[in-house]
Amino acid sequence: MHEKSDFTSKVPKRTFSTILDQQIEELKTDLLTQRFAQSRQQLSSDPYRPDYHYVNPEGRLNDPNGLCYWQGRYHLFYQAYPLEDTRQHWGHAVSDDLVHWEDLPLVIYPGIENCCFSGSTLVEEDRVIAMYHGTSAGSMIAISNDPLLLNWEKIAGCPVIPEMEADEDGRPYRVYDPCIWREEDGYYALSGNHWDGAMMGDCRMVQHLFFSQNLERWTYLGPFIEGDIYTAPGEDGAVPYFWPIGDRHILLFFSHMSGGQYLLGDYDLDRDKFIVSHGGKFNHGAAAPSGVHAPSATPDGRGGIVAIFNMNAGKPTVGWNQIMTLPRRLTVNGDNIGIEPAGDIAALRVDEWQASMLDLPENQEIVLDQVEGDSMELELTIDLQAASMFELNVLRSPDRQEYTRIAVHRDTGLRNSSWVSGHGYQANTNHSTIVLDPSRASLAADVSSRPPEMAQMPLGSDEPLKLRVFVDRSVVEVFANGRQCLAVRVYPERNDSIGVSLRSHGGASRVRFAGAYGLKSIW
Repeated sequence: MHEKSDFTSKVPKRTFSTILDQQIEELKTDLLTQRFAQSRQQLSSDPYRPDYHYVNPEGRLNDPNGLCYWQGRYHLFYQAYPLEDTRQHWGHAVSDDLVHWEDLPLVIYPGIENCCFSGSTLVEEDRVIAMYHGTSAGSMIAISNDPLLLNWEKIAGCPVIPEMEADEDGRPYRVYDPCIWREEDGYYALSGNHWDGAMMGDCRMVQHLFFSQNLERWTYLGPFIEGDIYTAPGEDGAVPYFWPIGDRHILLFFSHMSGGQYLLGDYDLDRDKFIVSHGGKFNHGAAAPSGVHAPSATPDGRGGIVAIFNMNAGKPTVGWNQIMTLPRRLTVNGDNIGIEPAGDIAALRVDEWQASMLDLPENQEIVLDQVEGDSMELELTIDLQAASMFELNVLRSPDRQEYTRIAVHRDTGLRNSSWVSGHGYQANTNHSTIVLDPSRASLAADVSSRPPEMAQMPLGSDEPLKLRVFVDRSVVEVFANGRQCLAVRVYPERNDSIGVSLRSHGGASRVRFAGAYGLKSIW
């Protein structure tokens, strides 16, 4: 029997009604949300706080948790650190469109658990189930069924899986960061983990699978993943999210050694195994400083997945630290993952500038004098023609002392090859490489240095390069041809670091279309 402790939170907790109209009225006088609004207003003058990326209203922010869609709204939960008790609680925000967010009160508080760490949600017809890691306890379950998911009750049997157990062979496993889903015969849950060595040393990533018919009594079924040749020794599988995508399944997770990743494959229900056929990364450099961190994900109802990540800070900021990426829609075509912004971000556009058929001469930087800003979207379609590299600079100072560089190197990536007897290796694809380089982004002495993000990207020989670039105060996020996404935090110190320039290297190129749009604040 697990001995229960009392770690009851010091944060005041309110019970709301279960009728939507009444909940909306109650929120108008809720002291916690009023404090959140005041804090958000006070912090809004910080030049590095984003305008349209979600950032929590007060204090620190860590992993996103339990992203889900319930009764016509998206709900985002996250690790919050309230002022009265700075242990992790679950914070909460809601959105109709994945673009505009509204702060709601905290939802899950420490009780028998010391901290409310990461977990996921499962939406059923009449309720939402949250399964999360309660430190010093184990896997916890809380349930809500009201319109705005304001009231949560932990089930009586918590923790449903104690924090430390051993399998039948005596191999220890640690329970943390659970993911829950349902099949016809009952509920399944993963616990992100590592075994056979030390994390960031010689261990291997593992996901332990559990089964229950009633959410209270769980049976250990063993390791879940087969055929994983994509994770490296030393990696773990924290914050797993396992969902169907197209005709496949995808497992998103975070490695404390090398960042966000995914495994793609097929779910063998008869054997309770995930047969992996492909893997890839969401981090193309370090998670910290200034990099993409942990995911949260939910089905989008159209065969895809909506995922969101928190991003680490790279400079001390007073009263807050991390932010969230834009929500991303993931799709699948064979072993290829598609990745695009989710939600109608175009609804935020103001101050539109557009041009077409801009010829870029070889090796000459072209400054777009009509385009500037630190809260904007750029949309470009480029015929690379003879160019071996296309370069876009944002947050550029007039003298180029500060700038963030985005570059696509054509046909210079890893070559996919296969051996053919008598003919040797036959190249069938020559990937291009996309780079997001913040090394000249700031002159400030307290900004942590980090190497560029660099990722492979398939690009056909005659295929135009299509970029959507989002600049938001202290983050630059780049989507390329619906196939790749890179993001970093940046902290330009100069007020005039708001310019944009283009450059074609190794040959001329042509910009078929260029659009620049200011993006208004979601707050």
